[in-house]
Amino acid sequence: MAAGLAERMIRSGTRKRAEKKVSHWVVGLCFSLSSVACSAANLHLEMLPGSEGVGPKIEAQLIRVISARPASFIPRTRHLLEDGSPRFTNRLALEASPYLQQHAHNPVNWYPWGEEAFESAKALGRPVLVSIGYSTCHWCHVMEEESFDDLQVAEFLNKHFIAIKVDREIRPDIDKVYMTAVQAMGSNGGWPLNVWVTPNRKPFFGGTYFPPENRGNRPGFKTVLAFLQSAWETQREKIMVSSNQISVAVIAAIEDVGANDGRFPDASILRQAMTEVNAQTDPVWGGIGLHTKFPSSMPLRFLLRYHRRTGDQEALRLALLTLEKMAYGGIFDHLGGGFHRYSTERSWQIPHFEKMLYDNALLVPIYLEAGQVTGRDELLQVARDTLDYVATEMTSDDGGFYSALDADSRTPSGEMKEGWFYTWAPADLIESLGEERARIFSAYFGVHSEGGNEGRIIIKKVRSQRQAAESLGMSQAVLRSEITKIRHDLRLVRSGRTPPL
Repeated sequence: MAAGLAERMIRSGTRKRAEKKVSHWVVGLCFSLSSVACSAANLHLEMLPGSEGVGPKIEAQLIRVISARPASFIPRTRHLLEDGSPRFTNRLALEASPYLQQHAHNPVNWYPWGEEAFESAKALGRPVLVSIGYSTCHWCHVMEEESFDDLQVAEFLNKHFIAIKVDREIRPDIDKVYMTAVQAMGSNGGWPLNVWVTPNRKPFFGGTYFPPENRGNRPGFKTVLAFLQSAWETQREKIMVSSNQISVAVIAAIEDVGANDGRFPDASILRQAMTEVNAQTDPVWGGIGLHTKFPSSMPLRFLLRYHRRTGDQEALRLALLTLEKMAYGGIFDHLGGGFHRYSTERSWQIPHFEKMLYDNALLVPIYLEAGQVTGRDELLQVARDTLDYVATEMTSDDGGFYSALDADSRTPSGEMKEGWFYTWAPADLIESLGEERARIFSAYFGVHSEGGNEGRIIIKKVRSQRQAAESLGMSQAVLRSEITKIRHDLRLVRSGRTPPL
């Protein structure tokens, strides 16, 4: 095996200098001709920096994939040839996962999860980076652009590690194991999830997003890689001991060993939960905590059921406070319906713009139940708008559901920016509506400065229908009709933009 590896390295190294320009020209030709297949015999791939190559079998498969792509294909990388075709291609181009496909033209020598990667790690005596994410994850995209598409990072990673990409939506089992490991190490969970494991798959270090360089108290990805490479060379026995200990903790956590002491819960646990939720709820804006907030559905459903069970008015008040503030804030898409992933600040005004199917699926019954308890149609309308959104935007033609929509969308200049699709330039709103309809819009909706994206604004709700109708001197029925038309027209304008993935 070692001899074969050396032979491939020598062959690739001598061929690289002589055929680099020709290879680039042939790859470009393949991308420029949509109806003519390129000969696999004439096409070679540029070596991924610092790597041993993918081997002739994988290379032949990659060549076939590249040759079959249409001219409209846009590679997701900064490393392009003059004709716009990708300079690098790795094993992930052979995978069906949209997330893995996004990383197919990184200079990193990515492997999909499987025996090949771990056998390579054992043969080369290297630790393994398992990097987990999903196709609509904003911070996964950020780390890809900053680190995984960086030549210096890729070369170091390829020389000293085996790198594996995992799509958590396809392999939630792998995600669960390594998320539990990172949390057992004392870190918060999230995505991207980056875990370093031994060749026998046991974790010894991990985290989520790493910036490329040291940033405040957060270590840079380059720093982490250099530290772990040195530790692997000089303290491998300690790493092995640590990985065994972490693995034991992970197994215990997943199996929930010792959690049940044989007693059945009674009503006291409900009272305790009510006390804890009350203490954790933001008294002004609702939601759990005072900073970044997720639209956590379980505490809300608990509060509504606790009110139903006990008649506790405080439980109902806390639930309604959160539901109202969320429905008024920028975390709710007031034009298209549906909730964004989370609020980046306390008041629900500035969201992280990703939309998740499960968030919206869990919030719909809560707004329905709140509407049933109070008789308030505006709460029921949030549920209707969210269901309409799921039916139109997150349902495929064959009846299945899409799991998520990306936070990032393409600007008119071709850049990918978070929230561009959902935000507005102030002048565009007035131009789209006219002055009189803009006045009606402003009485009911408001705007919040996004703080980025060239001064674009986020639509929020500032008054109830009754309050807005009174301020405008019109009936609520007339206002509802006007708002329905305004939302329709603004959605139509928005539909002309490039939507998120």
